[in-house]
Amino acid sequence: MNDQIRQWVRCVAALSALALGIGALAAPASAVAQDSSTPVATKSTQKTGHAASSHKKKKKAHTSHSHAAAARGTAQAAPAPVSFGQQLGLHSTHDALALKSSVVLVIDQDTDEVLFSKNSQAVLPIASITKLMTALVVTEVNQPLDEALTVTDDDVDTEKGSHSRLRVGTRLTRGEMMHLALMSSENRAAHALGRNYPGGLPAFVAAMNLKAQQLGMNDTHYVDPTGLSSSNQSSAHDLALLVKAAYEYDLIRSLSTSPEHYVAVGPREQLFHNTNSLVRSPEWSIGLQKTGYISEAGRCLVMQAQLAGRKLIMVLLDSTGRYSRTADAERLRHWLTSDAKAAAFARPPS
Repeated sequence: MNDQIRQWVRCVAALSALALGIGALAAPASAVAQDSSTPVATKSTQKTGHAASSHKKKKKAHTSHSHAAAARGTAQAAPAPVSFGQQLGLHSTHDALALKSSVVLVIDQDTDEVLFSKNSQAVLPIASITKLMTALVVTEVNQPLDEALTVTDDDVDTEKGSHSRLRVGTRLTRGEMMHLALMSSENRAAHALGRNYPGGLPAFVAAMNLKAQQLGMNDTHYVDPTGLSSSNQSSAHDLALLVKAAYEYDLIRSLSTSPEHYVAVGPREQLFHNTNSLVRSPEWSIGLQKTGYISEAGRCLVMQAQLAGRKLIMVLLDSTGRYSRTADAERLRHWLTSDAKAAAFARPPS
C-alpha cells in the first residue's frame, strides 16, 4: 500500500514538474505581450526586442509631440489681445447690418452725404492705413520715383517684430517701395520711404502731421510712416478726408489697387499680392484702397469704390476676425445696391 502511495506521489510530482516547465516556456511570450521592453535571449525574440525598443522610442517621441501639441493648444487658447475699440466698449454698438467693425462710415465722395455711420467720430489706432498718408506725402514732394533706395537695419521693425520679405540690403526704386507699401503693406518699404525724405524720418513724420492739419484731419496724429505704432490714430471721418485727397493722384490709385506685382529682390523676382482680396473681385470697382492690422487697431479697411452709380468712400475700423472687414464691406455693398434699400440710400440708417 505504501509503495502504491509513493508511486502516486511520484506521478503527481512529475505532472507538477511538467506543468511548471510548460509555464516557464510560456512565460517569456506572456512577458513580451505585457512589457515590450523585457529582454529575451532567443534570436526570434531578439528581433521582437529590437522592435519593442523602436516602439518605445516612437512612444517617447509621440509623447513629446503630444506635449508640444498641448503647449501649442495652450498658446492657441490664450485670449486674443484686446483692441482699443473693445476696451472702449465700441463693439456693443449695434447696427442694422450686424457689422463686425466697431467703426464704420460710408459717404458719397462728390456730395459728402453720409450713407452709413457707426461710431465715426471715435479716435482709434489705424495701423497700416497710415501708409496712405505716407504715399501722399512722398507723392506731393515730387521725389524721383526711379531713385534707388536701400533697406537698412533702421527699417527693421522693433515695435512689433513683424516679418518682411525685404531683407536688409535690398535695393528698390522709390516707386517700387511705394508700390509694395500700398499694395502689400510692406513695413520696411514704408519706413525706407520716410527715412529717405529730405530731413530724414523726423521731418517726414512732421510733414505727415502737417498734411493732416491741412486736410482738416483734426483727430489725427502720426508718429511713424508704417502704422506699427498704436500712437498713429485717427477717426473714420478724418480717414474719409484722407481717402478723398489721395484719390486725386493716379499713381496712388494705381499702386494701391494693383492685384499683384513682381519685384526683383536680390538675385530673383518675387511675387507680391494685394492684402485686399476685393480688388480681384468682379463684383467690385475699387479706385483706391488700403488695409491695416495691429492688435490694438483690429482689422481695418478704407476704400473708394463705385456702387449703384455713385462714387463712395468706405471706412471700416476695428473689425474682429481675419476676414470680417471684407465680409462687412460685402454686407455694405449688398445693402447699398439692393432695390429694397434704394429709398434709404439717400439717408443714413437710424
